[in-house]
Amino acid sequence: MKSAVSEKKSDGNSKSGIKFIFRALSYRNYRLYFGGQGISLIGTWMQRIAISWLVYTLTNSVFLLGFVGFATQMPTFLLGPLAGVAADRWNRYHILIVTQIMAMIQAFILAVLVLTDVVAVWHIITLGAILGIVNAFDTPARQALVVDMIEDRADLGNAIALNSSMVNGARLLGPSIAGILIAAFGEGICFLLNGLSYIAVIVALLAMRITVHGPSQSQKDLLGHFKDGIKYAFGFPPIRSILMLLALVSLMGMPYTVLMPIFAKDILHGGPHTLGFLMGSVGAGALTGAAYLASRRSVVGLGKIIPLAAGVFGTGLILFSLSRMMWFSMALLYFTGMGMMVQMAASNTVLQTIIDDDKRGRVMSFYAMSFFGMVPLGNLMAGSLASSIGTTWTIISGGVVCIIGALIFSRKLPVFRQLIHPIYVRKGIIPELADALQMSDRMEGRH
Repeated sequence: MKSAVSEKKSDGNSKSGIKFIFRALSYRNYRLYFGGQGISLIGTWMQRIAISWLVYTLTNSVFLLGFVGFATQMPTFLLGPLAGVAADRWNRYHILIVTQIMAMIQAFILAVLVLTDVVAVWHIITLGAILGIVNAFDTPARQALVVDMIEDRADLGNAIALNSSMVNGARLLGPSIAGILIAAFGEGICFLLNGLSYIAVIVALLAMRITVHGPSQSQKDLLGHFKDGIKYAFGFPPIRSILMLLALVSLMGMPYTVLMPIFAKDILHGGPHTLGFLMGSVGAGALTGAAYLASRRSVVGLGKIIPLAAGVFGTGLILFSLSRMMWFSMALLYFTGMGMMVQMAASNTVLQTIIDDDKRGRVMSFYAMSFFGMVPLGNLMAGSLASSIGTTWTIISGGVVCIIGALIFSRKLPVFRQLIHPIYVRKGIIPELADALQMSDRMEGRH
């Protein structure tokens, strides 16, 4: 007789269309999270665009533009290991509530400074660093908590894809709204609205009825937990290679976002609305990529999509850097955003599927370090390179490195399949083989 989970999988596989794509929203806790976080992320993207435009307007410095991004995201890299251990040892739900409140306070302080016309670059750098510390603890706790919101692990990939859709839907709306508001009222209103948007996600979190997997009962100290996480993540080639490719793309490719005001203002000769449209194109492509992943029935086959997406991302960067036409630049950023999102979300899905629950927080902290933590180093490097070799060649160099990394990853795919296949069988992701193994075990038990 099939289990309830097996029956649910069978029912899920028979569904198609919109209901199938949004199946993770059938879980109340995830539905609350999706709604609250969706509103908050629009505010987050408004703030990101407003900060970039504000810094470049105040300083006209490419280096400082990169340094602000560095200061905001570097804490994720430095504090990632500690944050991952915290997510495994403490209550992830409580961590997430605290980080959202702290981020809201940061946004309100920034709004007051800008609206009272006393803001200076050092204010932005300091508050960015504070937000970076908050995000360092928020990211692994958030990524690990998604599993606790989804009762059937078969729907985990869909939940991650929908989460990416939400992020990139906000990436599509936020910059466009920010461009209009900055042109009409200035940057301060964006920071104020971002602070207010956090209320939605805090209310949603408080409304959840969630059972969090118990924190680790191990008596090891923080250093012992960290060593175990390092050994586990980097001792298994598929996890290690996914993290390394993600880190490479984040270091060399992702800094294009911090240089976007230069393309909007100096290369395409536009204003804040131009920046909004460019970033909105990235969001549209990313949203399309997320929709594709949400429509997939299984995690099986995502391994080969990871390097393909990284290659598309790198190619898009190279062509975008050479474009001098607004419409063509937007089209190229559409595919760039699609490649970026598919690689990131596919990597997340595979990792979340194959890792052990008791090490989930630590592995996801390494994921955050690879995806978010390497970006500040890239921002700093990109700002320096752009000052010396120019913005165009900086972006081209990053795109070439992303393509090389994707090719190296592709060569290792046959080995990865052999290593991951038994995990998929054990977890019932490949049900036919799982059933065959169970029958074989029963037959052996009779002899």
